[in-house]
Amino acid sequence: MSYLRNTWYVAAWDEEIKPGELFARTLLDEKIVFFRDEAGCVNAIHDRCPHRFAPLSKGKLCGSSVQCAYHGLHFDGAGACTHNPHGDGRIPKAAKVKSYPVTEKYSVVWIWMGDASADESLIPNFVCMDPSVFYVAKRYLHARANYVLESDNILDLSHIQYLHPSTLGSSDVSQATTSVEQQGNTVWSYRQTISEIMPDFLYEAMGIPHGTLVDRWIDVRWDAPANMLLLAGAVPTGHSRAEGRETHLPHLFTPETESSSHYWFSFPIPLAMGEQGKAIAEQQVSALNEPFSTEDLPMLEAQQEAIGNADFWSLKPILLPGDAGAVRARRVLDKLIADEQQTLPKSEIPVSPVL
Repeated sequence: MSYLRNTWYVAAWDEEIKPGELFARTLLDEKIVFFRDEAGCVNAIHDRCPHRFAPLSKGKLCGSSVQCAYHGLHFDGAGACTHNPHGDGRIPKAAKVKSYPVTEKYSVVWIWMGDASADESLIPNFVCMDPSVFYVAKRYLHARANYVLESDNILDLSHIQYLHPSTLGSSDVSQATTSVEQQGNTVWSYRQTISEIMPDFLYEAMGIPHGTLVDRWIDVRWDAPANMLLLAGAVPTGHSRAEGRETHLPHLFTPETESSSHYWFSFPIPLAMGEQGKAIAEQQVSALNEPFSTEDLPMLEAQQEAIGNADFWSLKPILLPGDAGAVRARRVLDKLIADEQQTLPKSEIPVSPVL
């Protein structure tokens, strides 16, 4: 499978990579080991020793370098071998592993897996997860499904009426007014319902008395390859949006392989709300985790099993009005990948397996 390379992917929540520990994860079919050096900065290198190909993640962290568990070679965050305990200690010229640019921003560790210079300004705006201002209640799911199917699922929320009837949806969702807007390579999918009765826990989240008829909006911003910010809010019917409460809900996806993906989502709340706010955030993200893990995840994995190795478009999917945002995002992503492939030497273009 061809992936967009010259872009930032989410690699982990910041707290997943702990001081003094090695953290292994597969991203874009590449095995990577992450660690914090003695200054606390995150490093990422290929998880394979060039000597006998043992996973470096099986070793241990020695200061700011990884010691291979098999023969004791050390590798630093730049991928260079810094210590050879054998013979006269001479380090072979080829004793190096691939390293990856990484940065921490918005409570997330981001990784750049392309050849172009990594530009931090290209990281999408998730200021709602700035840990200096917000408490971020975090969750992670592993999905045995392609990451673009995950994007489709968030961009077309018409499914919540049927897949989440008692948690997120209602009988009014299919009657929502929808529209799509593209700003450069950013896609917005807008959904608005009028005079809706919401599930109970959403009234609590929105601060509206239970049973009140509401006008609810769910707007989703998509940035390639699969980073989304969902803006959800509601007001008593007839009131303006400005009078309501809008919640920012990041949904972040990174491919593990062609048929599996990593999924991070959060519920941020201002630090100014103190311990009560933290409790609310954890309560709400746990409430969301339930339908995501028991309803969305099984459906996405069943979709992936049904699709198998087939190309999505080759199956000629029928399209409904709610698909507009997901289709637009797929087209943008396909073009970005195609444009990137045109700039690569032929020898570097990955060859798709014959199916």
